[in-house]
Formats: sequence, structure tokens, C-alpha cells
Amino acid sequence: MKNILIKNGCLVDPIAGTEQVADLYLANGKIAAVDAAPAGFVVDQTIDATGLIVAPGLVDLAARLREPGFEYKATLKSEMAAAVAGGVTSVVCPPDTDPVLDESGLVMNLRQRAKSLDLARLYPVGALTVGLKGKEITEMAMLKEAGCVAFSQGDVPIADLQVLYRAMQYAANFGYELRLRPEEASLVNDGVAHDGPYASRLGLTGIPVIAETIAVAQIVQLMRATGCRVHLARMSSAAGLDLVRAAKAEGLPLTCDVSINHIHLADIDIGFFDSQYRFDPPLRAVSDRDAIVKALNDGTIDAICSDHSPVDDDGKLLPFAQAERGATGLELLLPLTLKWASSQHISLPQALAKISSMPAKMLGFEAGLAVGNRADLVVFDANAHWQVIPERLKSQGKNTPFIGHEMLGKVKFTLVKGKVVFA
Repeated sequence: MKNILIKNGCLVDPIAGTEQVADLYLANGKIAAVDAAPAGFVVDQTIDATGLIVAPGLVDLAARLREPGFEYKATLKSEMAAAVAGGVTSVVCPPDTDPVLDESGLVMNLRQRAKSLDLARLYPVGALTVGLKGKEITEMAMLKEAGCVAFSQGDVPIADLQVLYRAMQYAANFGYELRLRPEEASLVNDGVAHDGPYASRLGLTGIPVIAETIAVAQIVQLMRATGCRVHLARMSSAAGLDLVRAAKAEGLPLTCDVSINHIHLADIDIGFFDSQYRFDPPLRAVSDRDAIVKALNDGTIDAICSDHSPVDDDGKLLPFAQAERGATGLELLLPLTLKWASSQHISLPQALAKISSMPAKMLGFEAGLAVGNRADLVVFDANAHWQVIPERLKSQGKNTPFIGHEMLGKVKFTLVKGKVVFA
């Protein structure tokens, strides 16, 4: 490993809440010193960060890498390259691949392939039930040993609450975390958009907010009964966030995140059936979007994720109701977070905490700039403007509602384990 000096950068530490212009010294894949070189330090490589921000690498809690099984949409190589291009050094992938990540061998193989790429770190989430069918609980202990950081159903809810109850009891006994997307399937049916006036005018089948709130209420009740630790993925509604806020006030071990798309967009942005705006959960009302921003500001929402879901053109060039859900997001996580922070007058350390130190804490490590911490870093120009042009994205998925939009905040270097993996 090279000894690296990152010189004259503005060091932003989201854990300490500080900003300072100083030098950063890296050795053996870790932060060796701040400001003054440690004794005997010999510089092998210097990165001039004058005028740039130096911060912990981003941690994305929800990024579909499409392997195994969906390589026509994206490959592990293309999406890990997209991750480091976006300053993301730790990627959490859900289990809804093909085959599903419900066996330890599949998990170990995926982790080994990601390690061989030598780009971002990969944190797989194991399937909660075999085949995500919601009937038989997986061998969680074996999956945990293989490297799974939590257990999830992806976007496939468990219809039988008895199965979820047993799974939460088991997880609680061993201290495992469940990551659940709160949605009552029977209230979704063939819905494709938020159930409101706008969907009605467009003639689109709606998904009501109660599909989320009923699921949240059930999960909270089961948490009370089992003591299980739960993370709610991609909250979308004001009413759902009110339930989360109350559960947290009660002291339940509950965390949640929101997709970067739902911070900036609402159902009215669908326009004239633009399939780029089809997401799961759907974009909801403007009032829900505003409630999401409020919940980010007051700490109800713990983290922001990209909800990266590469979709090929064939999946999007369909009528809205038939189009595939999702968009590319790894390379947009940083600038869209900075956009939210700017609009709400949120400090840079506070904003970066939502996409680095707070999700890192859920994974069991510290994403700060203290001596001894892992040297997973992003160096970016907070004042650089760039335009989202599909052909310039590293991700194999080129579809996003932000095509053509101007972004502020450009990654210049990404380091993982003290090694430059993007420049």
C-alpha cells in the first residue's frame, strides 16, 4: 500500500461535525494522521486537494447491482465502477437477484467477485425467506457467517404475518437486523402511481398511502413483541413517517431511510406519463415530499440511499403502467444530497452524515476522519457544475428522471482502503 498525502483539502468530518483546511496522511489503508505527518512518514503519492472537499466515502444502503441473473441490465463491474465514480465506497445490495441470495455459497461468491474488482466494498443483504417466497425462513446464521449484514425481502412483502413474527423472534435472539420495505401487498394490487388526484386525472391505478402505514404499524407491533431491530427501507409518506417518529420516541430500535428521488420529486412530476418517474414506492404528493424533507431535517429519517436500480431502455420505453420501476442513482447520490442541503441550509457535515457516517454506523463501522479509521474517502469539488448526460454515466443503466439536469458537486478522487480507485 502507498503512503498518500492529501494536501490542503477542506476536511469535513460528519461524526465530529467539523470542517477544517488541513493535510490528511494515509498509511496501511487507514488514516495515519491529520494536519501533521506522523514520525517517519514517507510520501509515495500526493493528491492536491486545494479548493476541494475531503470527506469519508459515501455509504449507500440500497443499490441493485443486477448480478447474478440480470446482466443484460447491468454487471457487477459496471455498477461498482459507477459507485466509485459517485464517491460511494460501501455498497449495500438487496437479495432480489436471480438466484436469490438465500444460500451462503451465493453470498460468498458475490463477495469474492466484488473483492476481485478492487473497487468499492460490498455488503450483501441476505434473503429473509427462501426464494423470497415468504414461506420458509432462511438459514440466517449461515448467511450471516457468509457475510450478510442484514436480512430482507427486497420489494416482496411477506403476506403471512406468522412467518414474519417467527423471523423477527429468531433475528432478535441473535441480534440480527431486518430491513423491510413497508408495504401491504393486498392494497397495492396492480397500482402504478400514488393514489391521488393526479393519478386519477391520468387514469393510472393508484397505490394508497395506507399500503405503507398499515405495514409500518404491523412491523412496529411485532417489534414490541419481539424486540427485533428493524430498518425501514425507502419511506415515502408523511403518515408513515409520523408512525416512525412515534416509534422512535417510544425507544424502539427502529431506523429508516429515504430514496434520493423522493426528496426532490413528487407525483406531479410524472407529467404526461413519463416512465422515467416510475418508482417503487411511487412518488407521492407534494405534501409527502415536503414531509420527507422535514423528517430529514429533524432526524426522523436516518439515511439517504440512491435506490440505484439500473433499467435498460426496453424496460423504460413502454407505457407508464407497463414500464419497469427504478433509475440509476449511484452517481447522483452526492450532488442530489448537496442540493437538498443547500435548499434547507443544512451544514455540509450534517448533510454528508446522511450518506456516510449514519449508514456506516448501521453497518458497524465509523465513517469519520479520525486517526485509525479506514481510508475510504471521497474528494470532490462542491462548486463544480456538470450535466447528467446518459452516455457519460459509468452505470450500465442510463435511465433517470434527472437526464439533462445540471448538478452541483463533482467527484475528483475516490479512495478505498487507502488506494485511489477513481480519478
